[in-house]
Amino acid sequence: MNKLFLSKLTQILLYGVLVSYAIVTLIPFLWALSASFKPLSEIVSGEANFFPRSFTLENYRQIFFQEPLFLRWLFNSVAIAVSVTGLNLLFNSMAGYALARLRFRGRQFWFFLLLAVLAIPAQITLIPTFLILKAIGWLNSYQGMIVPSMVNATFIFMMRQFFVNFPRELEEAAQLDGLGQFEIFRRIVLPLAKPALAAQAVFVFMGSWNNFLLPVVILFDPEMFTLPLGLNTFKGQYISYWNYIMAASMLFTLPVMILYAFFNRYFIQGVTFTGGKG
Repeated sequence: MNKLFLSKLTQILLYGVLVSYAIVTLIPFLWALSASFKPLSEIVSGEANFFPRSFTLENYRQIFFQEPLFLRWLFNSVAIAVSVTGLNLLFNSMAGYALARLRFRGRQFWFFLLLAVLAIPAQITLIPTFLILKAIGWLNSYQGMIVPSMVNATFIFMMRQFFVNFPRELEEAAQLDGLGQFEIFRRIVLPLAKPALAAQAVFVFMGSWNNFLLPVVILFDPEMFTLPLGLNTFKGQYISYWNYIMAASMLFTLPVMILYAFFNRYFIQGVTFTGGKG
């Protein structure tokens, strides 16, 4: 009876901590959602009112119909994030499969080099990236935003871990049926790797969608700005239009929420599957 009581008490405390953490995490988001329906004067007044006193849709109207570049920024972000995600899914999966299954000279060297790349902060590569893009004339361009981000060492490692645990029997059966290595990868391995691919898609899309450092370094034409860079233009030296920033931020979160909802059934399974043996 004592053990049962302690078990129940522990469970209640655990759920209490988790619910408290969820509330603390959600409050800033809910405040931002509320602020997107407030006029600027109410936001900067300093009053801690959670619900809008003067409810308005003017902020959303302003961004869509008065800000001429907002839809262009949205298009740029979508085009770049979708392209980066698609290329990462292809190249990271191929590299991860090669490191896990193919036998070639220098395989261990490339794997240890991959691990070394994981230890390098992304900020260190910004200046070399800028200089290379400047030398080949890719500054302020879509290819300049997409090509440096089309592979990612973290997700090559993640896919390698998934393929290390992939059942060899399925590949051996496909070989007996006369399939080559590439056909096995395309027709057998990739369809069964949906959980890992879904987890990778969510992380890569979020990383590209929220990316601010690379655009701020290589983009200088307002028409080429992505949404994170475009939102920064609402902040001035003397006044920041927080009402427009909050409204645009709410629209900014929608694609990621939709993507997560779409891949949710694969996501947790993918994260679990990619942590197996080395």
